[in-house]
Amino acid sequence: MRLYQGDGPNSYRVRIFMAEKGIAVPMVRIDFAKGEHRFPEFLRLNSLGQIPVLELDDGAVITESIAICRYLEELHPEPPLFGHDAPSRGKVEMWSRRMEQQIFATIGNVALHSDAFFAERHTQVPAFAEAQRAELPRKWQWLDRELADGRPFIAGDFFSTADIIGMVASWLGEVFGMPIPDGAENVHRWDKAMRARPSWNA
Repeated sequence: MRLYQGDGPNSYRVRIFMAEKGIAVPMVRIDFAKGEHRFPEFLRLNSLGQIPVLELDDGAVITESIAICRYLEELHPEPPLFGHDAPSRGKVEMWSRRMEQQIFATIGNVALHSDAFFAERHTQVPAFAEAQRAELPRKWQWLDRELADGRPFIAGDFFSTADIIGMVASWLGEVFGMPIPDGAENVHRWDKAMRARPSWNA
């Protein structure tokens, strides 16, 4: 296997996942600044020109960060990062989708519709970017209320992919000048604990 990845948030998700699992996979860095994601040899791996891409030993490929993580979970089930039984797996799926849709996607929309890097890939609507930017503090406050029960992790008492999505959202928010707002004490507590994990530097 080898993982084609780079500096973006979705590659970061997979690297955190692998670090938490203790998995080592040869990596090929794709440099977006050099346009390597548009090279014909890469487009043969992923016609969308996106990373990450996991190439298997038989030449098959898996794209999309969570799909790659699910594949790796099947190969390396311990520690379980998608849950360990039916109730916990349902809860992880619920919280992963919530973190994706409520937090990560909001930050992503600001970037997609305001940063010059994405201008050639998307029809940008600056007003939408600003609306999403204004909405983000309210969404962090929602998460803060959810974490007010004192649980250590997003989905309960165990680290999961929901935390990984949150970690990458926290990182991405900082990159684009949208850190976790002051006053969200429970989110800051969780964030501090996540940044202390070795996988934060994956």
